[in-house]
Amino acid sequence: MDLTIAIILISFFSSFIRSTFGFGEALVALPLLALILPLRVAVPLAIMLSIAIALLVVLQDHQHIHFQQAKWLIISALPGIPLGLYLMLQLKEDVTKIALGLLICLFSIYSIFKKPRQSKQHSQNGQITQKRRTGLLYLMGFLSGLLGGAYGLNGPPLVYYGDKQGWSAAHFRATLQAYFLPASTFALVGFIAKSMVTAQVLHYFWIALPSAIPAIYLGRWLNKQFTTGIFFKIVYGLLLLLGIILMRSNI
Repeated sequence: MDLTIAIILISFFSSFIRSTFGFGEALVALPLLALILPLRVAVPLAIMLSIAIALLVVLQDHQHIHFQQAKWLIISALPGIPLGLYLMLQLKEDVTKIALGLLICLFSIYSIFKKPRQSKQHSQNGQITQKRRTGLLYLMGFLSGLLGGAYGLNGPPLVYYGDKQGWSAAHFRATLQAYFLPASTFALVGFIAKSMVTAQVLHYFWIALPSAIPAIYLGRWLNKQFTTGIFFKIVYGLLLLLGIILMRSNI
């Protein structure tokens, strides 16, 4: 397949997943991009797509954002981002890809077999009435920054936290974007400082962006239609296969 067409298709599918579920475009985009591009190109490209998606979703659905929890997730992620970036630069690329594939497999298996989360009561202003789990909030924020800096995979710890909080689909999708926007921007600054945002990365980004925009709107519509976890489990079944492929290609 032509490289340009492959990037366009990956961008559309990953943006659709992110807009539908609130996260996951890096779990889709990064493994596929890593199959056709060097990791030093694939990671900043995935981060730039993440910023574009988050910006549009925040503008669309800011009324559903849990701003206080998003704020503390961002703050606790900051020390993890440079540590993750350092680890990525120190590890060999094949080892990193194997670790990435293993991470995707483990998280996919968890997502497929976990019990459906129960939505908790919300007040009229949309805030969850339960007490915030402060320790879990800080820990998941830090781990999200660590994985985001290393692999562009902020999502898994945030999914776990949102699942524990019992956020509704709309609040889950919007709140994660309020986190992803500044966190991914901070990570991008790190990539720029390390001279990883090259002309090649920018070229691929402008190729990928046009296909991401309609996918975001389509995902937003679909997010409002699904009330069961069936589609979610199908997606993670595909991600499990992608993780296996990524590991096998580097063993």
